[in-house]
Amino acid sequence: MKQKILTLFMAGTATFLACSLIAFPGQAFEASIRGLNMWSEIVFPSLLPFFITAELLIAFGVVKFLGILFEPIMRPLFNVPGAGSFGWIMGMASGYPTGAKIAVRLREENQLTRLEAERLVSFTNASSPLFIFGAVSIGFFHDAKLGILLAASHYTGNALVGICMRFHGSRKGKNDKTPPLMHGNGTGRFPVVQALRAMHRTRLRDKKPLGEIASTAVINSIKTLVMVGGFIILFSVLTKLLFLIGASPLAAEAIEWLLAALGLPPGLAQPLFTGMFEITLGAQMISQFPAQMFGKAMVISFILGFNGFSIQSQVASILAKSDIRFSPYFFARLLHGTFAAMLTAVLYKPLYVDRQVFDYQDLPVIHHESGFSLSELLPYLKTAGPLLTISFLGFAVILLLLRRPAGESK
Repeated sequence: MKQKILTLFMAGTATFLACSLIAFPGQAFEASIRGLNMWSEIVFPSLLPFFITAELLIAFGVVKFLGILFEPIMRPLFNVPGAGSFGWIMGMASGYPTGAKIAVRLREENQLTRLEAERLVSFTNASSPLFIFGAVSIGFFHDAKLGILLAASHYTGNALVGICMRFHGSRKGKNDKTPPLMHGNGTGRFPVVQALRAMHRTRLRDKKPLGEIASTAVINSIKTLVMVGGFIILFSVLTKLLFLIGASPLAAEAIEWLLAALGLPPGLAQPLFTGMFEITLGAQMISQFPAQMFGKAMVISFILGFNGFSIQSQVASILAKSDIRFSPYFFARLLHGTFAAMLTAVLYKPLYVDRQVFDYQDLPVIHHESGFSLSELLPYLKTAGPLLTISFLGFAVILLLLRRPAGESK
């Protein structure tokens, strides 16, 4: 019965989308162009270097090295192997969905069990500092102080989620745990020496030449980002269609009572609903809403932690090729949004109200001597981003064409 209901729901959703596209072709086209521009100008050029680097670091055994060093930290805190520290660091640095991609790769390498991978995914998909400071606080709100508040609430809440999710599957999976990596190979008493030996053995086990490793890293990264771009465009169109048919205002009315009960402006219900689908559009709507910063900061912290259905769909598609379940990740998003909003309320006075003077050029995200201030980076990406996107897509096509004869000869 559940499968029949699911079939009807999926068929109904697809039919609704098709009819809405026929009814509003012009608006849907504009929304798809907006999503495409966002992907080609910002998402693709900013995430591609991190994706390629992650693939290379895994292939060269650096993750094994980090796994041995961080095992004493990651296991007690989050109940995941030390290799999970790589996904946590890269996820915070580059933003979603990097954490999910790395967790799947570590699962494919058998460095994580299924439960450990589900715990890791739950707290390694966070907003990047560039998005929080550059796009939200400076780009939308023109207020660098807000970036400090949002970042502190977001990353602290993310760590709390990881600590809470360490108990996920603890009853069912007592024996479902990867063996500790500290033993090395029986020689060497120092963790750094053992880590270096493990990294060396990992590299030697991969018999592929350097050129093939690099091309595989590029192709896999570009494939993932093309999929991400498809979801960005789809949810950009879906968000617009929901507004045009009146579904967004109707759902917002149901959210207003909750905001009123929390002492927040009920008028933020519409931006909150939009942000639950697409973070960037929701954040822009929140910044334009005439209300006190306290309420807007709490709402935007929630949607940053929730990730939005667009990001969640990207993560779900990445997890689909593995045995990692999506439901723990979704529960963690609700938990993260709640934690982030609560921390924003607690930290609002010390990190925002009491910071009377703040210069956005003092932010450590971009070094001032490099000639870039943080507010100048996003316009630069919008100028150079499409060229980088087209260049790397062409490069990937060339690599695929060069690899095809070798595959056919086998």
